[in-house]
Amino acid sequence: MPSSLSSTHVSTPASAPPAPIGVGIIGLSADGGWAGRAHVPALAALPDAYELRALSASSAESAKAAGQKFGVPLAFGSAEELVERDEVNLVVVTVKVPHHRELVTSALSAGKTVLSEWPLGNGTAEAEEMAAFADSRKLRGFVGLQARSAPPVRYLRDLVADGYVGEVLSTSVVASGGKWGATYDSRSAYIWDRANGATMLTIPFGHTIDGLASVLGEFTELSATTATRRTEVRHEETGQPLPTNVDDQIAVTGTLESGAVASVHYRGGLARSTNFLWEINGTEGDLLITGDSGHLQFGQVTIHGARGRDAELAELPVPGRYDANVPALAGQRHTMAYAVAHAYAQLHADLTDGTHTVPDLAHAVRHHRLLDHVQQAATTGERQRVSG
Repeated sequence: MPSSLSSTHVSTPASAPPAPIGVGIIGLSADGGWAGRAHVPALAALPDAYELRALSASSAESAKAAGQKFGVPLAFGSAEELVERDEVNLVVVTVKVPHHRELVTSALSAGKTVLSEWPLGNGTAEAEEMAAFADSRKLRGFVGLQARSAPPVRYLRDLVADGYVGEVLSTSVVASGGKWGATYDSRSAYIWDRANGATMLTIPFGHTIDGLASVLGEFTELSATTATRRTEVRHEETGQPLPTNVDDQIAVTGTLESGAVASVHYRGGLARSTNFLWEINGTEGDLLITGDSGHLQFGQVTIHGARGRDAELAELPVPGRYDANVPALAGQRHTMAYAVAHAYAQLHADLTDGTHTVPDLAHAVRHHRLLDHVQQAATTGERQRVSG
């Protein structure tokens, strides 16, 4: 029988530290993908909590190359082989969105705890199916919405909760998607077709809205306008045209749980001006969050604030205590592993201490439904009431 997560700790003497959780990554390749740039160094930064024991790739040859590059002892050409290994307690799914449902379900069928990249499914129906299956198996599943785990976002949440701005009156975000501009590369060609579920709405917008909600609360009502301003894009090297049906303009306005008014505008590509600007305005002060990327889930932002009699904004450095869970990456916000590692640290506590910090599959379903409300508002022109 496949080992359960808890069985990792059963035979450990009480006087010894608990054994690391055995991790298997589906979709780890040697060619510089997201798993190699973010997940591998994130896990390496938490050696007492995790041990990367297995990987699977698209072929046996690719898996062997990745195993050699990253020093992973078990390398498989299929995910089915990985999920059946007793050494693997936590399966991490880092492949393209259309394959999430099949692979998450396979891991759950093998009795494994699962962490899936966001978005969980290619649409809400798939996410609901996976969440229901996990519940039926009494297994825990999680989703990689790591913006809320990033130290700057956690610090923001505490600033707002502690009354830095007083009562929040409004919040505004203007950001760029990075991708979804005038050009594309071969690796990311699939994101230009909305049927694949990896769009500007689901990825940078979806991550950022979840981070915003963790600080200020969820939307209760919203209106939206979306547009595909570029219907054709060009390969960045060859100039080969590619038709696209993905929205490259997303503008949402609405009301949050607190009554605060919110506006969020995402533009495809990159801007020469600002690529991430988030303001939080309250009765007693203001917060300004800026960055070079519209992907808040990277945690690569700087916070400025002013309150009371302050005449100008001043930088509010993130206190060191927010890095305490991952000391190996303290202050390294420029790395892709930074926010992911903090999510892994919280996940370890969830799995060993029974806490509920990292978004689970039920949370993922609710977030999918929120994005459905955005799409519905844009399609119908009607304001949407948001419910779980």
